[in-house]
Amino acid sequence: IIAHFSLPRMQRRGMRAAEVDRRRLGGDNRRMELLSPAGSAEKLAYAYRYGADAAYIGLPNFSLRTRAENIDDADDQAPERLRAIKAAFPGPPKKLYGALNIYFHDKDLEALRHALPRIAEYPFDGFIVSDLGAYDLLREAFPDREFHLSTQANCTSWRAAKVYRDMGFSRVVPARELSLGEIAEIKDRVPGLEVEVFVHGAMCMAYSGRCFISSWLTGRSANEGDCTHSCRWNYRVYLEEEKRPGQFFPVEGGETAQGPYSLVMSSRDTCMIDHLAELEAAGVDAVKIEGRMKSLYYVALATRAYRWGLDRPGEPNPFREDLFAISHREYDTGFYFGRLGMDVSAVASYRQAHLFAGSLEEAPPAIADSLGAPADLPALFGRFREDGWSEPAYAELKNTIPEGAVLEAIAPDSGPLRLRPGDYRFFDADGAVGPQARHGKAWFLQARLEALGGRVPGAFWLLRLAV
Repeated sequence: IIAHFSLPRMQRRGMRAAEVDRRRLGGDNRRMELLSPAGSAEKLAYAYRYGADAAYIGLPNFSLRTRAENIDDADDQAPERLRAIKAAFPGPPKKLYGALNIYFHDKDLEALRHALPRIAEYPFDGFIVSDLGAYDLLREAFPDREFHLSTQANCTSWRAAKVYRDMGFSRVVPARELSLGEIAEIKDRVPGLEVEVFVHGAMCMAYSGRCFISSWLTGRSANEGDCTHSCRWNYRVYLEEEKRPGQFFPVEGGETAQGPYSLVMSSRDTCMIDHLAELEAAGVDAVKIEGRMKSLYYVALATRAYRWGLDRPGEPNPFREDLFAISHREYDTGFYFGRLGMDVSAVASYRQAHLFAGSLEEAPPAIADSLGAPADLPALFGRFREDGWSEPAYAELKNTIPEGAVLEAIAPDSGPLRLRPGDYRFFDADGAVGPQARHGKAWFLQARLEALGGRVPGAFWLLRLAV
């Protein structure tokens, strides 16, 4: 399952980079910040629960991921809800950064100016910005906040980074085309400036993400947050020789149900789970997981794998394999050790070892039965209490769990617990136990305690279908 990761080549390159910058190792006890994507308030909670120090979330109309759920700004309680999520986790205070990283036109800047009072209600510790016009407005309104330069601003040199630092940016996310050596140069030459880099997730074939394919094919601009991800589509590619018009020679990349197609414009995904020491040696201050459009299952498991790797350098990572279970393309190390891997497009579409089935959550304050009447949960749960079985837990299903399925339950601090038919059951608000649990209605899960290893299922557990 991990052969496509090309570990020997990546480890050889990683060792060379470590040798170049070995002077940095061991002399600095600072800890890199782990920054995770929050495509919604729900995903924000999972990012924090599975180990993120900080998270980033989009604001409607101003984020490069407008089709992520982002903040539900129409909800008057949205700011307080985010504040409560931040405060709910023990330990050092969690941080939250607002992504306002589209390229702003005058109309967008005017809309941003009108939105400033509302933005002030949110518990943002800082803003991720690519446009200097937007930076000017935000800096004037929020002089006490952190400002991080988005990778979309295409900062490719230490001199440019110095200019941004002198303008008031406390952190830059440099262009994704930079090597570890170039990142180290920024840290050496620009004291006081933090550097954040992407360590996991999708890359873009276009330079620094400045892509026009989506706009050209569909009229939806990637630079204004409405990308259709058209570089990931399957294309049929032909060669035509100048003096032989009409004679087409197919360039085939792989078979699909519709015939041979190529993924010539689709880049590989970045994965730096085995190279965190090299990043730290280069002076990186924060590592960032991409994926505001992806599921909370992806956010949780990717965050947990990198949390372990950051906290226990050199130890075997029991959650590393989770990165191969979540949806991804072939992995590579981006441009950090040279551009060899990034010069090769993906040869297969998404890989996915399991199907995310849902999560266990706190039960909503009111659940209705099939007649629309409020369900009496204490009485309902009393009917299902039985020795050897767990207390019922509310399940928010994302996919239907078919009859006879083998289910895996994942607690925030455990690997998958395998539940075979007979080890678990679902019942609904009427108390009916069905042969399958369809998503789109309220369900409660119970499992045999023996199968759970004595664990008690509850909020923030993940469910997936085994393969």
